[in-house]
Formats: sequence, C-alpha cells, structure tokens
Amino acid sequence: MKLELKKFGEILSSRPAGREAALVVQAYLRPATPAESIELDFAGVKVLAPSWVDEFLTGIKAAFPNQIVLLPSTNASVIESLKVLAE
Repeated sequence: MKLELKKFGEILSSRPAGREAALVVQAYLRPATPAESIELDFAGVKVLAPSWVDEFLTGIKAAFPNQIVLLPSTNASVIESLKVLAE
C-alpha cells in the first residue's frame, strides 16, 4: 500500500501535526494483511521537518512494525530530515 504524505500538506513541520497524521494513518489506513508493506511516498512534499517525521514514524512504526518502507526522494528537505533521524 502506498501512502502519499502530500495528503497531510506540502509543508510538514510540527511535532503535534506529525502525531495527528500518525493517528489518522493508524485509524483509517489499514494494510490488507500484516505482511503488506506501507510505502511512504514523499512526492509533492516541499518541506519536511525532522520533528514532524520523527513523531509520524514513531507512531506508525509502533502500530505497523516491520511494514514501513521509505520510498526514495530527491527533495533535500526530505533527505536531510531522514538523515537526522538515522543518527
């Protein structure tokens, strides 16, 4: 299942908004099976803050362990925010 993060906005910047987005995903976007991956697509996102993505990924990884796949992005904001989390 592909999840387009642009549905949450072009500018994803606050921790509370990331938490809310994670809760929306947990409530409404269920994979068909526990083995189905959830692909996070960053296309259309102009700004991604580390705080937003940290809160979002923490929430959905808890609900869907080992199912999250981050699709590649050429957006520098996305790349750098994800690097910060990997450290």
